[in-house]
Amino acid sequence: MNLMRRLLPLTLAASLAACTLGPDFARPPTPLGDGYLAKGEQGPAGTQRSAPGQHLSGDWWTLFRSPDLDTVIRQSVAGNQDLAAAESSLGQAMQETAAAAGVLYPQADLMAAADRERVNLTAYGFSGPSPVFNLYQVGPTVSYALDLFGGLHRQVEEANALAEAKAYQLDAAYLTLTGDVVVQALTIASVRAQIAAAEDIVADDLQNLQLVRTAKANGSATEVDVLHADSQLANDRTLLPPLRQSLAEARHALAVLVGRTPADWSPPDFALDGFRLPDELPVSLPSALVRQRPDILAAEAALHAASAAVGVAEAQMYPDITLSANLLQQATFPGHLFQEAASAIAAGGGLTAPLFHGGALEAQKAAAEAAYKTALARYRQTVLRSFAQVADILQGLNHDAEAVDTEDKAVASAEASLRLTRLSYAAGNVGVLQVLDAQRQYQQARLGAVRAQAKRYLDTAQLFLAMGGGWWNWQGRAGRAPELEPAADRSVQ
Repeated sequence: MNLMRRLLPLTLAASLAACTLGPDFARPPTPLGDGYLAKGEQGPAGTQRSAPGQHLSGDWWTLFRSPDLDTVIRQSVAGNQDLAAAESSLGQAMQETAAAAGVLYPQADLMAAADRERVNLTAYGFSGPSPVFNLYQVGPTVSYALDLFGGLHRQVEEANALAEAKAYQLDAAYLTLTGDVVVQALTIASVRAQIAAAEDIVADDLQNLQLVRTAKANGSATEVDVLHADSQLANDRTLLPPLRQSLAEARHALAVLVGRTPADWSPPDFALDGFRLPDELPVSLPSALVRQRPDILAAEAALHAASAAVGVAEAQMYPDITLSANLLQQATFPGHLFQEAASAIAAGGGLTAPLFHGGALEAQKAAAEAAYKTALARYRQTVLRSFAQVADILQGLNHDAEAVDTEDKAVASAEASLRLTRLSYAAGNVGVLQVLDAQRQYQQARLGAVRAQAKRYLDTAQLFLAMGGGWWNWQGRAGRAPELEPAADRSVQ
């Protein structure tokens, strides 16, 4: 104990005098500006409007006002295996961080050994035969790495940053999961609407075919007209199989997201009129987006880890000093252990300084600095992609509003044209080809309207995802590893 009391002041003094080599991580500067679109471009229009600077709720999908969707989201968060794997991966990373931090503290172990030795008395200046005896040792040993140049601290910082990246990857997995569920639900609703439209088209074709056959029986149509109508029916029936396949695939994909097999779980029959298109769209400012999107934050955490790795590599070029002490019981017979005469104390320090490593240490530092620059470029590219994604969706929503309005007008115009053409055909003023052409235009308009409406819903969901999905106020997500505070605002150049 007296030995430890003597060593403790030396240890504390050495720790206080230590420096941490390498760059202290500095968060990249926040992008400037208050918008995403280029000059002359427009965002959401029509019944939707953007709300710049407004935060998005963590349960952003509730903006669609679909109780069925809310239920499926809850089921997917509880049962999805990708999310479970991400949670486990974060737990592993946090434990690895805690394990890495252990090197900053003194290491205490219990040592026990039994040896048979032969002492060379000549080496100590004595003559006579060298005795052979058994030596038994047991007792605690303590060692402490002073970490004068901060290599161990940088290793802990690197592990902590990697754990933080795992935490953001969990956030990204949660965001991806909820987004995929919403997309598949909207896909089911869209495809079901398209199937309903296609079935109505086939029903109209059957009606037209009967009309032409009646006209042929009356002598006002020919066999060619009948064949045209029958061909139209056959062609329109081909719309249904691929749509039904798409519906099956979306339903199966949603079952997997929930963590079930398609055989033992079926999603609700989502319909487009079961969703409400949000009128107000929360749009974060660019300066806030980089603090909200988990992919950006994960890239930043990876950049932090790369910065710490530079310090680790640089510290390897400087000496390491380790203090050690042990309090042992030593005896030639086991029964003599733990007697006062058997006590042995040892204390010391060891220094290891690199002299020549064939340029390996310099190369390792240069590689770490290059890895930092790579991580920085990837971070900046992630930010650029995110801004472009938001800009694409904002302008896409404007075009979606135009498309919905145009398609609605096209449906109304085509429906009126088809009605008048059928009346003219019944009066003998036009032929069957004009009726079929009018019907074709009406069919295309109806399908186009359904697709335009679904696209608007999907792009609205994509905007919420591009904004980060409001994960930062999700109360159920896992905790984070503690963040090490940077000592100064220095970064690798």
